[in-house]
Amino acid sequence: MRTVAVAVAVGISIGACVGAGAQAAEIRMLVSNAVKTSLEVLAPEFERAAEHKLVITFGAASELKTEIDKGAAFDVAILTPAAIDALTKDGKAGAAGRADIARAPFGLAVRKGASKPDTGTVEGFKQALLKANSIAYVEAGAGSPYFKSLLERLGIADQVRPKLKPQPTSNPAAKAVANGDAELGITQISEILPYAGAELVGPIPAEIQLYTVYPAAVATGTKEGAAAAALIKFMTSPAAITVLKAKGLSPG
Repeated sequence: MRTVAVAVAVGISIGACVGAGAQAAEIRMLVSNAVKTSLEVLAPEFERAAEHKLVITFGAASELKTEIDKGAAFDVAILTPAAIDALTKDGKAGAAGRADIARAPFGLAVRKGASKPDTGTVEGFKQALLKANSIAYVEAGAGSPYFKSLLERLGIADQVRPKLKPQPTSNPAAKAVANGDAELGITQISEILPYAGAELVGPIPAEIQLYTVYPAAVATGTKEGAAAAALIKFMTSPAAITVLKAKGLSPG
């Protein structure tokens, strides 16, 4: 029943966002993996109500930014602030219409059924890392610099470094945990929840938490400006925010 209610609310919200008589368009999107599960719910609803088609490529923000630099075409990009700032500076994305879609907090994952360490405090989180046999993280992910600097900040970098198991973007940290390749996984909560074989221990303690913001921007060369603007407006609507929260994200 909750799924139906969310879908109805999403449909109503889209109608309010796009208005009547909008011409059908194909919107090419390049989107960070952190927002993937949310868009998998929201995209079909937007397409159904707005009669636009979304063509979405998901990936690590840094890798998608590289693809744009190589000439990849897009109408809307949802990446990290650094990536969107660089695209704006280079004249590939416009500042007008830019909007923060979501914030992604980091969390700790264990394999389903495994005992969960007490990570409610900074000391508890620190001890969990020290006691773990292996810890997965995504080397090219938005959180890699944060995680590495956090180990230094906690004074445990030398002890933990031999346990680290860097993962490619094609094998997220939570997937490595679910497969038994690592005891713990450090990644954004929105990238833990989709894996049935992994469980969320909890968010990183507030004192050392990092929220990665994911802004959306419209390409300067797009021919679908109106449709792209409607999509971004929808992504920040109350109904869309309900879905974002359910997928482990906070409103932008």
